[in-house]
Amino acid sequence: MAQRDPAELPYPGSLCHTCGAPPRRVTSDKGSVFLFCPLLKRYPVQPVRDCDLYVPPRPQRGPDA
Repeated sequence: MAQRDPAELPYPGSLCHTCGAPPRRVTSDKGSVFLFCPLLKRYPVQPVRDCDLYVPPRPQRGPDA
């Protein structure tokens, strides 16, 4: 999973951005951003600070791995 610039994240403090089951980002016609969680199968209220289904991200693999 590639690291994203925090300035690009709609909810910088949300656990969703670091979860190993990354959310699907959905933007409305009005420009609102929602994150759909594939584990919860819904759009949790953001920012998520605690989640029982949180999956730690996989370690980054280098080019020599």
